[in-house]
Amino acid sequence: MIRVDNRTLFGVEYKKEVFFFLITRAMPKKEFAVSFSVPDYMFDSFREVTPAFLKSLQVRCLLCDIDNTLVTYDDAVPTDAVLTWLSAMKENGITVIFLSNNNDDRVKRFTEAIDNAWSADAGKPLTKKAKQLLEKLGFSPEETAVLGDQVFTDVWTGNFLGARATLLVPPIKDKTSLFFRSKRFLEKPFLARYRRREKKKQTK
Repeated sequence: MIRVDNRTLFGVEYKKEVFFFLITRAMPKKEFAVSFSVPDYMFDSFREVTPAFLKSLQVRCLLCDIDNTLVTYDDAVPTDAVLTWLSAMKENGITVIFLSNNNDDRVKRFTEAIDNAWSADAGKPLTKKAKQLLEKLGFSPEETAVLGDQVFTDVWTGNFLGARATLLVPPIKDKTSLFFRSKRFLEKPFLARYRRREKKKQTK
């Protein structure tokens, strides 16, 4: 099992994410700033992200978040649904790598019974650990997709990385703190932009 051992680059997650949000707001071209925060695809659940779909995108590697993407924060280990999904990915030649901003103990506990590479305290949306994992496993960003439940961590990670696609799912059981509610509020314009874009495609 491969993992990258490094500390989170920003001690407080709030400061990190607001910092990057302000970067996009300050970008010279507004349309680029908006599109940078809009996912390529949205799904109702991780289970809808199938090997066939990823293969259609020429994706061989999936950088995957854990908390609120695959399981709740209360689930210490993978659920049966997650194990079935991971098995299908492996059988079809898709390598799933866990990239989490949660701590080392949490991610280690989650992955101890499965054979997947992982990185904790990943510092998303920064891409240092993601690049290290991809390099160790022999994958390029062009054949990698990023799956998660947050725009300002997971979608941005994929776009900073230059990944083939960014995939977003709704949080399974979101935290109710002011910090998390604020993040979800800031995400709304970008999710609305995605839905308008997809609706426009369907009317063509």
